Amino acid sequence: MASVPAAATPVAAGPVVADGDAGMPGSLARVLAEVAAERVAQDVRFGVQELPDGTGGEDAAARAGAARDETDAADRAGALTWRHILAEEVLEAFAETGGEHLRTELVQVAAVAVKWIQALDRRPGAEPVRTTRAAPA
Repeated sequence: MASVPAAATPVAAGPVVADGDAGMPGSLARVLAEVAAERVAQDVRFGVQELPDGTGGEDAAARAGAARDETDAADRAGALTWRHILAEEVLEAFAETGGEHLRTELVQVAAVAVKWIQALDRRPGAEPVRTTRAAPA
């Protein structure tokens, strides 16, 4: 699991509510509903897929370490981005060879992606975009 860089740790004036809504009531449920709809669309389009993981390998751990270093450096420089955090999580998942550790990393990837979407939706003037794939004709 990637550590949460200091710059990414929220500082609140009052009590912190850990409901996953990131300051927008209902936002977690909305984003997760969009993710669920996309999963249904994927099954409609591709069916159930049983594929190899394709993770692990000689250089995967080194790439994950490099992403962690880049994220830490960006944080220290005050230049941390969502790309840094998500790339680190994805590369950590790619370094795993399967089983419980891979699953844990993939949950972290999904959580960061959801949090990034919530951040997009919180931006001034942002209208949450609903992305659903049309069913094949």
